Amino acid sequence: MDRDGNDPLDPDSMERWLEELRSEHRELDLRIEQLAADGGSPFEIMTLKRRKLRVKDRIAWLATKLTPDIIA
Repeated sequence: MDRDGNDPLDPDSMERWLEELRSEHRELDLRIEQLAADGGSPFEIMTLKRRKLRVKDRIAWLATKLTPDIIA
């Protein structure tokens, strides 16, 4: 249980978390594009790209947890 009394592996909680991660991924993409257009620091852009990849990995992991196993 988390501090709000919810099961962290509850499908509804996982769906909300997935949407938050997708939103964060989009925001990072926009920030990276803006920094690149404004001639931002290559180090800062690289750091944001790495963070974006970590978020993408979490999205992929969580999506697999929410997708039921289907035996053909």
